[in-house]
Amino acid sequence: MHRERRQDGVRINQQRPNAVQQLLWMMLNDRWTIMNNSSSELDSKRPNKHKKVCSFLLWSGGTLVIIAVIVAATVAILYLNHYPLPFISRGEVSSSVVSTNPKESGPLVTVSRVADGEPISIFLDPNCPDFSEHFLRWEVLQSSLLRALTNYNADNWQDHGFVQKLEEELKVLLGHTHNLRLEADSLKRGQGVLDQRLDRLQSEQSRIVKVMSDNHSGMLKLVAGFSDSLLSLQRETDSLKSLKSELSKDSTLTAVRPRDCSDILKSGVSQDGIYSVFPTHDPNGFMVYCDMSTDGGGWTVIQRREDGSVNFFRGWEAYRDGFGTTTGEHWLGLQRIYSLTRSGGSELRIDMADFDNATAFAQYSAFSIGRDSVNPEEDGYPLTVDGYSGTAGDSLLKHSGMRFTTKDRDQDQSENNCAAYYQGAWWYRNCHTSNLNGQYLRGGHASYADGVEWSSWTGWQYSLRFTEMKIRPRPES
Repeated sequence: MHRERRQDGVRINQQRPNAVQQLLWMMLNDRWTIMNNSSSELDSKRPNKHKKVCSFLLWSGGTLVIIAVIVAATVAILYLNHYPLPFISRGEVSSSVVSTNPKESGPLVTVSRVADGEPISIFLDPNCPDFSEHFLRWEVLQSSLLRALTNYNADNWQDHGFVQKLEEELKVLLGHTHNLRLEADSLKRGQGVLDQRLDRLQSEQSRIVKVMSDNHSGMLKLVAGFSDSLLSLQRETDSLKSLKSELSKDSTLTAVRPRDCSDILKSGVSQDGIYSVFPTHDPNGFMVYCDMSTDGGGWTVIQRREDGSVNFFRGWEAYRDGFGTTTGEHWLGLQRIYSLTRSGGSELRIDMADFDNATAFAQYSAFSIGRDSVNPEEDGYPLTVDGYSGTAGDSLLKHSGMRFTTKDRDQDQSENNCAAYYQGAWWYRNCHTSNLNGQYLRGGHASYADGVEWSSWTGWQYSLRFTEMKIRPRPES
């Protein structure tokens, strides 16, 4: 049997031992023992410095081996988790693409892979939504998008850098959105204040519109009154120009002032209109309307009713001083009528018309108020009238001798105030047969005797359309 033995670098072929071989074997063993002992002695005699170098090299080598193992394990883990490594390329992976959408619908920005990646769509509304209502939703959307980008696993280092840059920009955009939301909230609060002020303005406007609507008819009457006043002023101006022209023709008239309209007629003026008269006992004079055409002319108008535009239900002072428009409805005034008739010798004519255009008149040859009074106002401007003629019938003679009564000055013979009861002012007895200063009721009325009444012609329940009282000196016989 053949056996091969290796001991300390010496290969020995052994067969069945013989005497020579055994002797040699023993010699070799003794020599080997001597050599080993010599070597051990030499090693013990070497310096310690050599041992220290060997130990350092041994530990350095072990540390490098351990680091290499850790690095290899880390790279393997990152590679298995598809983490992008710059020194390892994947042939099957394509780069990311960022595209924009110019259309009105769909996402405005899309991040996707060319081959098979899942797209990340960024929806930005190009129509500028109402930030005051959607800022919060916008912040939530951006936060969700930021989380999606944070969780997005880019397959190479280029995509990873792009995603990080996009995250930073979205964080900045999120901050801007938050600031805009705060500004929008502030503007919304300001808008609320403005809305409250606008509501108050609208309420005030509604109130003004309501007031204007309620007073619309009154405004129309006021405008009509202004128009009539302007027309009257124009007519008065024309009359003054005419009077001035007539006076300039006859120099003798400059030294004599007319006492009434009959004097103006005698001076050659024959046009109806407004003129100044200067009664004997009133040197300051006043303006009157002269009727130069009816029954020979020269009439001074002291009362007119024609359209109901002037309120005749007034107090004592108004009737004493006069009111109304000289060219329209008016009352000349008790004191002026007294100045025109106190010397006696005046006649009165009353022209009337109803709403069917029928006309009538009543004329009195004698007319005056307060003729024999020392203080006519205190005496109540008593009426003196006589000598009726005409077509309307007499409804005034029963009032002769009566004092003038108004709603605030009762001087009649009735238990009640006739002026207050019949809505007028007149020389009431108990109470009246005529009431020419009553309410303008426009024809037939259900109430009793409180309109513009002349009972002998139309009864006590018909208000006349037109009346005009006028006086002039009685013609000499």
